[in-house]
Amino acid sequence: MQIPSTIRVEQSGDFAAVHALHDAAFDHNPAISALVCDLRTLDAPFPVISLVAVDDSDTPKGHVMLTHAWLDAWDRMIDVMVLSPLGVHPDAQGQGIGTDLIDAALRDADKLAVPIVFLEGNNKYYGPRGFKPAVTLNIRRPSLRMPDMAFQMKPLSAYTPDMTGSFVYRDVHWTHGVGLYR
Repeated sequence: MQIPSTIRVEQSGDFAAVHALHDAAFDHNPAISALVCDLRTLDAPFPVISLVAVDDSDTPKGHVMLTHAWLDAWDRMIDVMVLSPLGVHPDAQGQGIGTDLIDAALRDADKLAVPIVFLEGNNKYYGPRGFKPAVTLNIRRPSLRMPDMAFQMKPLSAYTPDMTGSFVYRDVHWTHGVGLYR
């Protein structure tokens, strides 16, 4: 059942609750919360987009981050963003919170003139939310160990068809074992 969410920018007072919700959502995988901590301070051409979905008591029930990465195109490096992580506390899953967070994050990225948002994830979940396998637009995944269908992209308003090449993660993603493809 879709329940409207209140989406707002993550604040420092949310950090512990966001850590707890990712801990619960990702089966106590410490790499996720460590990744979030490091991404919050990333210095990059695009500012970090970090949003929470809160309940009536302003407690975060979901969290999403978009951070900088690159597309290594034939003639230049293109600044893009990656959606990682997206987490919803298990007691709030199935209520549309993840979809609301994705929609809000993509709107914010579009306002920044981000051309493409990439992610690793289940195409059955992200496909209906506008993502498609990056290979369909001639973009190579960052690791041969990553399945083509898991590496997805969402073109935004600043996208042009000449944006092809290889996706490049920032070091922080590799440090924390993004996608477990280390």
